[in-house]
Amino acid sequence: MLGREENERLTRVGPGTPMGTLLRRYWFPIAGKADLDANPVKAIKLLGEDLVLFRDRRGRLGLIGERCPHRRVSMRYGIPEEDGLRCCYHGWMFDSQGRCLEMPAEPPESSFKDRVRTLAYPVEELGGLVFAYLGPEPTPLLPRWDLLVMDNVWRDIGVTVIPCNWMQCMENSLDPVHTEWLHGRYYEYIMGRSAGKDAGGERMVKRVIGHHLKIGFHVFAHGIVKRRVRLGGSEDDPSWRIGHPILFPNILRVGWTFQFRVPMDDTHTYHVMYQVLPVPPGAEPTQERVPVYPIPLTDERGEHITNFVLGQDMMAWVTQGPVAERDLEKLGDSDQGVILFRRLLRDQLAVVAAGGDPMNVFRDVAANKCIDIPVEYSLIEAARARSLATGQAPWSALLDTVENAWARAPESAG
Repeated sequence: MLGREENERLTRVGPGTPMGTLLRRYWFPIAGKADLDANPVKAIKLLGEDLVLFRDRRGRLGLIGERCPHRRVSMRYGIPEEDGLRCCYHGWMFDSQGRCLEMPAEPPESSFKDRVRTLAYPVEELGGLVFAYLGPEPTPLLPRWDLLVMDNVWRDIGVTVIPCNWMQCMENSLDPVHTEWLHGRYYEYIMGRSAGKDAGGERMVKRVIGHHLKIGFHVFAHGIVKRRVRLGGSEDDPSWRIGHPILFPNILRVGWTFQFRVPMDDTHTYHVMYQVLPVPPGAEPTQERVPVYPIPLTDERGEHITNFVLGQDMMAWVTQGPVAERDLEKLGDSDQGVILFRRLLRDQLAVVAAGGDPMNVFRDVAANKCIDIPVEYSLIEAARARSLATGQAPWSALLDTVENAWARAPESAG
């Protein structure tokens, strides 16, 4: 368990807090590029700061403070212009650097505008996402993780605002044994309850997830790899031999999926499910637009939707409370991954306090062209195995594998 003071230190993300200072060394996805199609101005909450993302009429992105420095009206209702975003109240205009370009009601000879700035942060697009950096200069490179920069793939982006602290989402990913219960027995119970029972009185829905015989964790260059051997498996299986990576500080990699857990403030997380799949033969190799869609958290009654795996995870994160009371928890041997993650957070806090760059801050362009992450599950490998087992042509096997992957894509978790 953690004492209350240490729990505060690891969970509070606002300006000036220890964890907020660490997290400001990283780029975070704040929107999908397609989010700006219908309205080129979008309110953003990130690391406890209220901001506005906009695209000017030249197509350039900006991220500035939400309140206009003049009379504190929200810039989320601003008007995009050729050179920036204009406040709807009195017409003050700001560019992406936070400079005030125009004050229409001031005398033409006034230099007042040259003495006014608003908060502004760097933003970049990559792989259909818009990323922001709120930290000190020099600004590090936006990490080019493999799924963000692959060619000849399709992508989609599912998003949810989750009313709890970001660490609850991340610690779930360092807890492999929950899968056999939350995503196995509980899934069985929920689906069986909705489907009814057959004549023999047994559940109509079966979802067997093998018991964990062995789990292991180790720190690698980009985070933590978790490994597991389930009943009926062995250490020769990819789940142990390769493992399942968590990229520090806030990304889970599952096969061809990233889950970004973005701290909006102390009690809200912007969750991004970023999915990548190979393009089938005959299809266009690139997308003009990467779609963004909401992943629901609750139903019309306000109850958590738990008939899919991510929904089960989100329920588990949220019902721990806005910020989990870790001083009351009772950890066992199966929680060794959670303990290791907390230790890694402390280690990286110490690195920043000493003036260094924490893990996954990139400054070498040559090393950032494409950061490949080994994973336990590959669509190509799965298609190859299907081809050998069924005699299908490789591309036909790949299409079947892709179809199956899309079918379970909302369940990418754990």
